[in-house]
Amino acid sequence: MKAFLNLKIIFLALVALVLMGTAGFHYMEGWSWFDGFYMVLTTITTIGYGEVHPLSHAGRIFNSFIIVTGVGLVLLFFGGATQALLEFELQSVFGRRRMDREISRLSDHFILCGAGRVGRSAARELARKPLPFVVIDTDATKLARYSDEGWLTLVGDATHEHVLRQAHIEGARGLVAATTTDAINVYIILTARSLNPTLKIIARASEEEAEKHLLTAGADRVVSPYNFAGYRIAQTFMRPHVVDFFDTAMNQQKPLEIEEVQVQPGSRVAGKTLEGSRIRQEMGVIVLAIKGEDSHMRFNPPPDEMIHQGDHLIAMGEPDGLRRLEQSATERA
Repeated sequence: MKAFLNLKIIFLALVALVLMGTAGFHYMEGWSWFDGFYMVLTTITTIGYGEVHPLSHAGRIFNSFIIVTGVGLVLLFFGGATQALLEFELQSVFGRRRMDREISRLSDHFILCGAGRVGRSAARELARKPLPFVVIDTDATKLARYSDEGWLTLVGDATHEHVLRQAHIEGARGLVAATTTDAINVYIILTARSLNPTLKIIARASEEEAEKHLLTAGADRVVSPYNFAGYRIAQTFMRPHVVDFFDTAMNQQKPLEIEEVQVQPGSRVAGKTLEGSRIRQEMGVIVLAIKGEDSHMRFNPPPDEMIHQGDHLIAMGEPDGLRRLEQSATERA
């Protein structure tokens, strides 16, 4: 903010003036360092207790410079501080109103309840896509850091209906219950499910026993970061190359991604075989599996596997190739 930058410059100028004035009185008048500092302090603050010691003619000329410059800088400092506070308050108010307007326009979005490590990681992945989402948490300080990244945030308790309605849960595509307390996640799921029965809900579980309660409350899936971490550690020992492969595939810094693409009616690939669609030849993408709307997951599909509308293609490749696949699967031929 420009006002805070100006305030910092004025403050540094004041500090420089105090140091210069202290040194000037010390060397010109032979005063002690403290007496020189005290003289400058009483001068620029306009307290005016009088001269610490009698001043020479040169000393009075020097002190006149300290008075004019110091008083001017002090007035500028207080004026700048007032301006900075006003700008901060106005920016907070109008920034919050702008964010509320953007949240009110959300549809087919995701709601992340909990701004901890799990919620933050989920938000980064959604932002990388990018997909619309809003983060809800009771900690305004924590959310302030996320709003600086351009993420939509909402301060409130996600177990309350009015907070979820503010996040437009009726038009949301999915919700993540990612607070650190299983009981709170259960309440969030119950509230969210009552407001939107078709909402896809994914919950974080801290304890193994909590998984069944979260599913009973209405979660579609439950993820335990601790179970996943333990599994990952064991797999790193037993199958290190497999873990390296998935690290490469899921690392956003590497030119390789795994994506899920749904085949829309009338698209270029609908009604063709894998070989006939030329997905691998033209796009450089490997289809790892196909999940039909009403069928099980078909892993490593053969070249003559038929692609039907509504199928979900689990594909791996470079981002450009995956984007071309998404276009071919969604745009009409």
